Amino acid sequence: MLRIATANAASGRSPSPASGHAKDPGDWALDDWAHDAAALDLDLLAVQEVDHLLPRSGHADQTAAVAQALAAGSDPWHARFAAAVHGTPGNAATMRPAPATVGEEPSYGVALLSRHPVEQWGEHRMAASAVRIPVRNPSWTDEERVVVADEPRVALAARVLAPGGPVTVVTTHLSFVPWRAGAQLRELVAWARALPRPLVLLGDLNLPASVASRLTGWSRVPTGPTYPAQRPVARLDHVLLDGCTAEEAGTVRLAGADHLAVRATVRW
Repeated sequence: MLRIATANAASGRSPSPASGHAKDPGDWALDDWAHDAAALDLDLLAVQEVDHLLPRSGHADQTAAVAQALAAGSDPWHARFAAAVHGTPGNAATMRPAPATVGEEPSYGVALLSRHPVEQWGEHRMAASAVRIPVRNPSWTDEERVVVADEPRVALAARVLAPGGPVTVVTTHLSFVPWRAGAQLRELVAWARALPRPLVLLGDLNLPASVASRLTGWSRVPTGPTYPAQRPVARLDHVLLDGCTAEEAGTVRLAGADHLAVRATVRW
């Protein structure tokens, strides 16, 4: 049994109470989000939109900060960050594809954090779409659209030595361009064929649940919509299973997040 969750941390951005909009650059708060995540009493947490040593978030190692909150005085958690891009996403002057994760390089990507030991880690990188499309402004209160360039994506895998036996856990954050997200998911499935089962995929896939399940052939954990957090209408965040089953699944709101987190208990 493994108590798991996937959550988009929005790099620690907190919306302004008055407007609902994300605060100005430089005004970042991950502590409340991490505190709420720790209260879920998880065995494993997958996180998307993670900053690593970026100036905009105070040069913080956000993966280490979340790991510290999850441990809360107990044994340290096993954590790994994987970079999708080096530099600040959306900043053409600094952002560039990350061919590998470099510990001292300011980067942006995803993270996996486990209460139980991890036997092996792996990473897989996926190219961005060349198309620029309008996406919803990262705010909770309006439908304003902004045209943005896509980013390269990364999948991070861990072979977790859980009490019930080893399990492979993968997290990713796919493109907001729907057809590119579908192609990336098919590419991830091909890469994951070599990974041992049982396998759990957690992440912000930017695809409907029916499409994600069809493209992978894996079973989906049923939950409600996850985005936007204040009034969710779309289910973008998923847990997909190959060789295991889930129970007690649901969504939960974490402080400051623009997505609801998805949590479940997995058995195999």
